[in-house]
Amino acid sequence: MLITEVRLRRLQGTLPTKGDLWEERLVRPIDIYPEYRVRNDHEGGIQTADGFKITTHFVEIHTDEGVTGLAGPIPEGVAYIIAKHLRKYLTGQDAIAGEKLWDQMHRGMVHGRQGDAMLAISAVDCALWDLRGKWLNQPVYRLLGGPTQTKIPAYASMLGFAVLDAGKVRERAIEYKEKGYRAQKWFFRHGPMSGAEGMKKNVELVRTLRNAVGEDYDLMFDCWQSMDVGYVVDLAERIEEYKPRWLEECVMPDRIDSYRKLSERIRIPLSGAEHEYTRWGFKRFIDSEALDVIQPDIYWCGGLTETLKIAAYATVHDLITIPHGHSSFVTAHFSAVQSPIHTPYQEYLVKWNAVHQHFLVDPLDVIDGMIEVPDRPGLAMEIDRSKIEAEDIIFAA
Repeated sequence: MLITEVRLRRLQGTLPTKGDLWEERLVRPIDIYPEYRVRNDHEGGIQTADGFKITTHFVEIHTDEGVTGLAGPIPEGVAYIIAKHLRKYLTGQDAIAGEKLWDQMHRGMVHGRQGDAMLAISAVDCALWDLRGKWLNQPVYRLLGGPTQTKIPAYASMLGFAVLDAGKVRERAIEYKEKGYRAQKWFFRHGPMSGAEGMKKNVELVRTLRNAVGEDYDLMFDCWQSMDVGYVVDLAERIEEYKPRWLEECVMPDRIDSYRKLSERIRIPLSGAEHEYTRWGFKRFIDSEALDVIQPDIYWCGGLTETLKIAAYATVHDLITIPHGHSSFVTAHFSAVQSPIHTPYQEYLVKWNAVHQHFLVDPLDVIDGMIEVPDRPGLAMEIDRSKIEAEDIIFAA
């Protein structure tokens, strides 16, 4: 079965919202500069009175047997790399030879071992898995030898919810616990340059959440690579009594020595590496014993092919692997074939999932705190044409 076409589809549509989709943003590394710290900008689309306007891209891989693989959504820059650089490694090739195609894309993109180029390889890889599942008329998790579990416990990732209003925090925490989510992750708004007042607000967030959900409930907190060792040590000492399940992405991803110092100085477990790429990047984290939970993003780190290798290496060190949650479909298939003790949760980004799944026929949802793995061929993703307000097909030159 040969690849005949790599098609990039630019879709536009409107996600209905009640008020603003994004209530508040998280702390960011660039917030050390005051002009950025006060900005309240968001990504993924444009808020209007009619709803949240989305423009995004999907990749389709077509074959001479009429079977098509789908992946996305992906940003415009990533779509451009697929169209302009990766297509030449795919057209005319055997669509089933996934390892060969991954290796050729990786070796061909010598300046693309990280960043958007690796996101592009990841999207193509996931589309090829979808294609192979459809060709064999099997869900992807069966191609991987699964399932070990057909329903995955979900934790609610609360990015975009207000965190500076204690009343709203308490209300939302109770709401999502009552929806059945097994745990919640919240995002700090302040970093080191916000001073003592920012630190107090971060601690207040943790205290409010623990009081809202009670003792026997996992709470995680994301620093989004925006802090430093001294600040995190101080923060950890102040919130340890509230028993966080983990602190996430405390410092920028290349600063592995800082992660190791933190692991030696604080008692709260550490997670991270969503902004790391490939098995070689994760090997640095794992070998340094810097993290307790690793979080490869399947759409970023090299695709499903690479994530399986990363997770296999992590199990050698008895580490937990919970992928970052930007693609619920492919992540569900991954989670379904892992040992439940090594992948106890799947992240469900509540607001981002509404955006990323807007154009899909049957979005993957959380029911009573669980994600049921789709039992349809491939990854079970299909574009809902009724959601498309405008479309362009982008071909490589």
